[in-house]
Amino acid sequence: MTERTVVVGAALLDAGRLLAARRSAPPELAGRWELPGGKVEPGELPEAALVRELREELGVDAEPVERVPGAWPLRAPYELHVWTARLRPGSAAPEPLEDHDALRWLTPDEIWDVPWLDQDVPAVRETLAHLGAGSRAPRTPR
Repeated sequence: MTERTVVVGAALLDAGRLLAARRSAPPELAGRWELPGGKVEPGELPEAALVRELREELGVDAEPVERVPGAWPLRAPYELHVWTARLRPGSAAPEPLEDHDALRWLTPDEIWDVPWLDQDVPAVRETLAHLGAGSRAPRTPR
């Protein structure tokens, strides 16, 4: 059996809103939205990878809060694990620094207004259920 490589995703929350990031690369993912994050490096704890990835991609100082139950397959050998996270006091506001060209803070009613990457949809749905924000079905993709 092939070993899975963990990709961490951040359900970054602020005042009841979830941060979504629009991909600018690679070309096949550009224009679609995702939870920010990235690969866990060998020997790195997933929580440490989450903090590092958010600093690299968004320029923020964030802290993981708790793991959202579940794991979602990405293209082999990757598997997405999601943590809720929050900005630390004094952190800069998020900016799209790496692999993204736009960010949006989405209220629970706006979650499905953006075209999420297909593989992020079940993770976002589970995150909302975990947070008790309801699991309103996504709208038909545009």
